[in-house]
This record gives sequence, C-alpha cells and structure tokens, in this order.
Amino acid sequence: MPGLIWLCVLLIVSCHDGVDGVTEFIYNGFAGSKLRLDGEASISKQGVLSLTRDSYFTQGHGFHPEPLPFVNSHGVSMSFSATFVFSITPSDYGGSGDGMAFVISLAPLSGIWTDGKYLGLVNEEDDGSILANRFFAIELDTGVNKEFGDIDDNHVGADLNNLTSTVSSTAGYYSGNVEKDFNPLRLSSGNPMQVWVDYIDMQLDIRLAPVAMYKPSLPLLSYYPVDLAKVLKNDTKSKAGVPTTAYVGFSASNGDWPDWCAAHQILGWSFNMYGPAEPLNLSLLLRPLIQVQDSSRQEAHDKKKVVKWVTATISSLAILAGITACLLLRWWWCKTRNSEWNEDWEAELGPRRFAYRDLHRATDGFRDMQLLGKGGFGQVYRGALGSSGMDIAVKRISSESKQGLAEFTAEIIILGRLRHRNLVRLIGYCRHKKEMLLVYECMPNGSLDSYLHAQTRHAMLSWSQRLQIIKGVASGLLYLHEDWEQVIIHRDVKASNVLLDGEMNGRLGDFGLARLHDHGADAHTTHVAGTRGYLAPELTRFGKATKATDVFAFGAFVLEVACGRRPVGFNARGELLVIVQWVRDTWASGSGSIVDTIDPRLDEYAADEAELVLKLGLLCSHPLPVARPSIRLVMWYLDGDLSLPEFSPEYLNITDVDQVLDEVPPSVANSITGLSGGR
Repeated sequence: MPGLIWLCVLLIVSCHDGVDGVTEFIYNGFAGSKLRLDGEASISKQGVLSLTRDSYFTQGHGFHPEPLPFVNSHGVSMSFSATFVFSITPSDYGGSGDGMAFVISLAPLSGIWTDGKYLGLVNEEDDGSILANRFFAIELDTGVNKEFGDIDDNHVGADLNNLTSTVSSTAGYYSGNVEKDFNPLRLSSGNPMQVWVDYIDMQLDIRLAPVAMYKPSLPLLSYYPVDLAKVLKNDTKSKAGVPTTAYVGFSASNGDWPDWCAAHQILGWSFNMYGPAEPLNLSLLLRPLIQVQDSSRQEAHDKKKVVKWVTATISSLAILAGITACLLLRWWWCKTRNSEWNEDWEAELGPRRFAYRDLHRATDGFRDMQLLGKGGFGQVYRGALGSSGMDIAVKRISSESKQGLAEFTAEIIILGRLRHRNLVRLIGYCRHKKEMLLVYECMPNGSLDSYLHAQTRHAMLSWSQRLQIIKGVASGLLYLHEDWEQVIIHRDVKASNVLLDGEMNGRLGDFGLARLHDHGADAHTTHVAGTRGYLAPELTRFGKATKATDVFAFGAFVLEVACGRRPVGFNARGELLVIVQWVRDTWASGSGSIVDTIDPRLDEYAADEAELVLKLGLLCSHPLPVARPSIRLVMWYLDGDLSLPEFSPEYLNITDVDQVLDEVPPSVANSITGLSGGR
C-alpha cells in the first residue's frame, strides 16, 4: 500500500514543473561528502558526522549542499521520504545536551541565525516566530523547556517555525499495531537509533526504533495537515510561479551548562523527494563505531605501555636506593594497619572518599555539642571542612544499626550520582575499621519532622512554607521516578527524611533503602522496607516496592504536613488514629468540611489550596495501586496545570479494581488511572 501511494505521488509530480538537480541521495557514512558544515560540526575519518562534541554552549549544523524543491511552481507542497541513523552520547557527567533535529529551512542554518542553545534552530531573542529563515524540524529533544511546552526531557516532536511542537511524544516505538505495545527508548543512551520521516500529501508520519530493527508499522507521531508551502512561505523569497527551494540537514546544540553536554552524531542518511528513501546499509554504518572503539582501546594499550615503563624505572631506582625502600616499606606497613580498606565497588563511585582524621577534625572529635540528631541508624553531627570551610553533616552509622554495608553502599551509589534541587546532596563517605560515615551538604534548618511535631510556636511552619515543601518533595520524586536515567524507588518517604535548606525548601534524603531499575522494567525488591504509617497495603502483602508504593507514602506524608499529625498516633482519648482514615472519615461525615482536619495551630491558610492538598493526599493513599496518580500527575495538580478530578469519600473505600472505572465518571477514572499503569 505505501508503494502504491508513492507511485501516485510520482505520477502527480511528473505533471508539474520542477527544479533541475539531484532530488534523491544516500549517505552510508559521510566520508568524502560535500555537506555544508557550520559551528562545531565535523566529519571524522571513519565517516561519522559529528554535530557537537561534549563541550558546552556549542552548536553544529550539517546540510545537503544543494537546495531541493519542497514547493512547486503552483504553490503545492512536495512529498518526500527520509531516514537517518543517529546517536546521542552523554558526557562523563551524565549530561545529554539540548538535543538535535532533522531540519528543512530556506537557508542552511548557521551562527547567523542561531546561538549555542535551542537545538541550534533559533536564538535567544527570536523563538522562530519572526525569523526570516523559515523552517520545518523533527526534534529529538533531551531537555525540558517549559516556555516551549515540552512534555519531558526525552521526546520527539514536529516544529513549524518555532520550538513549541505542533505534536510530540515520549521517545519510543510501537512493536505491534496497537498503542498499548509502546516500548520507550532513551534518546541520550549512546545507542544508535533510526528515524523514518514520511511526508505524503501533507500527511506527516514519524517513526523511531533501535538500529537493526525493522521500520515499525505504527508511527510514533502522525499529523495532518502539515502544509510546507505555508511553513516555508517568505514574502521576500517566495514568488508566484516559481518553485520554493529549501535546504535539508541536521542541527544540534549543547546549551550553556558545562556538565550538560553530549556528542550528537549522524551515522547515515537517505532522502528521496519522489518515493521511499532507499534503505541504509547498517553494516557500513556500525563499522565506524567499532573502529572508534578499537582506536580507543589502542590508545588505552599505549598508555598502559607507558605506565609499565615508568613502573619499571621506579622499581630500578628503588632497588638502588635500598635504605629508602626499607623506610618506605615500613611507613606503608604502619599506615595500612589503620587504613580505610578499599572495596571493589568503591572504584566505581562518584562521591569523594574522606579520610577519617579529616571528618574527626571537622566535627571536633564528634563532640556532643556538634550533634544534630540521632536515631536507630546512629548519630548526625555538624561539621566544617578545614580545607574549604564548607558546612557539612556527617552521619555516623552505628555498628548496631540495621543499616549495614548493603544500605551504606546503596546510598553512596544511588545518591552520589543524583543532582536535583530537592534532593539532599551526598558529598562523600568514609570507612574506617568498622565505622561507616556518610557526608552530606548541611541543611541548616534540620528535619521537617522537628518542625511539624515541635511544641514551641516559634518553630511553626506557615501554610505557604508547607505547600512549598510538599511541591519540592513531589518534584524530587518525579526526578527519581521518571526524569533520571533509571527508575529509583525511594521506599522510605517520610517527614523525618525531608530536610530543610536555608530557604526552607524541602529536600528528600536517606537513600539507604532505595532501589533502582531500568525504565519499562519491574523492580526486584521482595521484602518489606519502610516505616509504619507510610507502607502501602500491597507492600505489606506482597513485599514488592513500586512507584505506586512511593506515591502511597507521599500521600501519607502530604496529610502529615497539612494536618500536623503523625501518620499513626493516638487521639486525646488514647485511641489509635490513622491519619488517612481520620481525614477520610471527617470528610465523609457530612458534619463539617475536609479542611477541618488542617493543623489547628495554623492561623491562616488558603482554603482552596488546603482542600486540594488534603484530597490529593487521600487520592495518593488510595488502597488500590491502580487508583493512585503517578507523581507527574501529582505535580500537574499541585502546579495548577490540571484540575484535580472530582471524587467522593466512598471512592477511597473501593477495593475492587473494576470499581475504579464503574463507580466514577469515565473522565475522572481516566484522569486518575491514565498514568498509573505499568508501575
């Protein structure tokens, strides 16, 4: 059927006047090609088109040298087909750059039109709406720009003269003919992927798949109508009766963050104006990558030879200086008796390893005056690093603590690689004999738990501060669940694990129980971990932690912050009080309002915000995992980007999955459960 469509297109095109020149080409590698290059773009000796390297505030453009007739002399948009293989390799810091784009523009893009941001398509003063150089682009976006309405930091979109995509989707492909067969892909994984762009009679279809996979039958994106004649129309260049020509190629940028860079590469490209693009020879495209890897291995081998030569020279000198060698040996033996031994896993860690004596000095010998708090895990001390004067908090894990080496290791490996404004930053660690110490950025205002349950009024949090903290913790969880390179299940979201910085922003910490897994895969935790009052019902039954169990704990946390009560406690009569049940029962009683459960110590609060927070806390703590919203949906509700669906207190008592859809209107059920699947 697609072949028949292209035959019809070819017959129609043959009846129109065109432009002389090549309208079909294929690059199985770019060695010897005459592409128009700009900015940081270059072609390697292996034939790979590199648009950017891992340096910041840079851009690169690579365009086919000759313009092509994308609009004929009658003002009709011409059909075309294109496919290309690309890779986006993050820097050593994990950055993924701004992204890249397949572009059709009236003139080849260059630094005249753009700066080192925004995919290299536009500049900071002009988002494309007034730019003389009109363009059509398929963006492979690895950053989030809220001003352009980006859906996430890993999406494909179609841009028509500006960066607000006309249509977009999270990167991935459909393995079948139905949308439920969606398989997500990470654009910045460093793995080669292939894109197919088909534009026939103003119908735009975009497909994406990992290299070596066949072209998916179901498009990732499909949009109609896309009129290139209007998109590329320019009053100074478009003339009646004359075909409109434009250039086709690629653009990429790295933005202005030093640690947010990536290498954007095109391995091969096929294009045809009047029929399907010729398939690429993947074996020719992958060979350059193997050659690059071989070259890297050869360089590493050469370095090892130099190291061996230096080592041999030093050994010879050591033999000649026997007395010195004996002294060095004695010194080494004395040192290693009390040294902090390195484990195999420590070689892969990012955080700094501190010497015990430095932390002992920083905390003034772990004196009681420096004690910030203590618990079942041990004690936390305030300190200051002598070298920089930086304030730190040192968690000294007790030898009797349940948080053994496995949890200690998990916190270093996971938290040490994370960077988010609402997560406590792990600076480093130390192992000394049987002691295990973790070094954090100091949070001057301490634990949220002490503010919520303190008896003194001067420590009271205002409503605006509480709402800000709730939003901050939700933002941190969103990063863990959806925006980092892997899914991280925290497993211990609670008030005592939320610390407050100098501006009273909430930061989630204590990743000792956290577990991670790949996006699209299931978690493998099989034992119950967490704190009573924050544990989801299914967690106590099956022992499997998921995003949904984190959301349940977050719901209990939200109610705790709003009501000023612990998730499980006792009322004035000494009766057991579970906060989720108490708020739900108060709302269902009809004798008052749900906002009657707000912390009575609050003098002022916004009633509409309080009602939203309380109902959202209940919804997150729903007994059924499928009925809980995803954390991204939670953020939309809190930010006001989406209205919280109406539901009754009885909805919170549903224990049958089928009733989630039966007991509420379809629009409500879809809003609540639409993002909860597969967690």
